[in-house]
Amino acid sequence: MTTRQRTYVLAGLLVLLVLLAMVLLSSVLATVFFAITVAYVLFPLSEWFVGRGLSKRIAAAVTTAIAFVAGSVVLVPLVFVVYRRRRDLFAFFQRLPDEITVTVTEFSYTVDIQSWLVTARDGVTALAVDLASESPILALKVVLFSILVYAMLWQPSAPGKVVYRTVPTPYHDVVKRFHRRLRSTLYAIYVLQAATAFGTFVMAWGLFALLGYNGAFALAVAAGVLQFVPVVGPSVVILAIAASEAVAGDAAGAAVVTVLGLTLVGFLPDAVIRPRLARYTTGMPASLYFVGFTGGVLSLGIIGFIAGPVVIALLVEATNLLSADRSAKQQLG
Repeated sequence: MTTRQRTYVLAGLLVLLVLLAMVLLSSVLATVFFAITVAYVLFPLSEWFVGRGLSKRIAAAVTTAIAFVAGSVVLVPLVFVVYRRRRDLFAFFQRLPDEITVTVTEFSYTVDIQSWLVTARDGVTALAVDLASESPILALKVVLFSILVYAMLWQPSAPGKVVYRTVPTPYHDVVKRFHRRLRSTLYAIYVLQAATAFGTFVMAWGLFALLGYNGAFALAVAAGVLQFVPVVGPSVVILAIAASEAVAGDAAGAAVVTVLGLTLVGFLPDAVIRPRLARYTTGMPASLYFVGFTGGVLSLGIIGFIAGPVVIALLVEATNLLSADRSAKQQLG
């Protein structure tokens, strides 16, 4: 017979083992978390393959392969562009003045460009050394990621069964609400942002090529990647190009790239693509998304790009649940 004391002991033992596992597996926690979120988003695709006659094993394998290829399609062009255009980047940085003075009414502020460039160079050098030294570990993490995604897609109901058996029945609705909120948030991060980023890349490539920039493809890749950064977005690339044109004395070119860039690259993909896919998300305000993104990246590194908005989304859902419960009690009272 299960007693309350036994339940508390088992719950305490579970918490202790979870904490112990987090300590022992701290070096791969980011990989595990990333794999779980990717599997969450890819589950409907795996189910679609099952509905088309594939077995669960084959559907999970095909979906995992698609995830791997999609990740490679995003990362490989970025690395290739940075490597291929390294001389153009160096030449651009060398054309920048040592400092820029910004004057507003009676106040002026001098920006030391050279010190920023030295800091950026040291950071890039350190990153390159770290990546070279940790390449075997990165390869092992990629294998672990693939295995986890495949396992979760092959047996997707196993975690849910454990959760429902652990959580008391009166709280199953809370689990379902959190599940829906988590799914929609991850969809917004991966699918909606990726689609918008691709549209931004296409528009930017066409615009920069039309304006005659030599590194049009590289600039378009940078604009597409920055689409994942909330609030800031690809506008940084547009304003940086406009600033370089202004520094070079081409005021007309700076005005043209600013107006066309902010309209066609910074605004149009968001206005066209995002509304068509937004119905699949919970519509978390951009301000909260930015808070989660910034706080997550500063606290956890690159994985915070996902973890930050997820935590904020679950916090919003918990607040909504509490508010709904209080309103129901007040109506009954």
